[in-house]
Amino acid sequence: MTDRKTLNLREPSGEAPAIKKRGRGWEISDKRLDALHDRARDMKRHASPAHKALAERFAKADFGRYSFKRFAVVGSAIVDFNCHQLGMAIVIDEEDTPAALAKRRDKSLEAVGIKVMHIPAADILEKMEDVLQRITLGMRQRIADKQQARREHRENSKPKPRTSGRTFQSHGDDPT
Repeated sequence: MTDRKTLNLREPSGEAPAIKKRGRGWEISDKRLDALHDRARDMKRHASPAHKALAERFAKADFGRYSFKRFAVVGSAIVDFNCHQLGMAIVIDEEDTPAALAKRRDKSLEAVGIKVMHIPAADILEKMEDVLQRITLGMRQRIADKQQARREHRENSKPKPRTSGRTFQSHGDDPT
């Protein structure tokens, strides 16, 4: 009989993954990215009951111009739901997710400006209205944060009044 391989997780380093300014965005190979997309596709086919219930409610909900994509690949992570316009990801906390892996994923997503919201699977199945209210509040907070960042950016990027750098002195009587 063959020995089974186990997954050994490294301790998360303090650095987020590097981002490219072109191409597919992240410093990961096309082969790895294709594997992530295949895994996300497989996860869609075999979704948990909590995920199916939340996806069904999202399909019925009207979020205006915002939409959530199921099992989205964001960088080198797969999140349960992602709203690209808001920079917000929703992760359903199941019992089988290793804590170290989830912490590392969250840290890398937060480093590039994506807010991660964790929702326990039991809450989705038992208290759906509370979960939807929490998601709506999170969306409103992200909208407010983005508006504030936009205002600050406009304030900081306004052109400063130009001065010639010369100082003018009167040629009158000097009081000293």
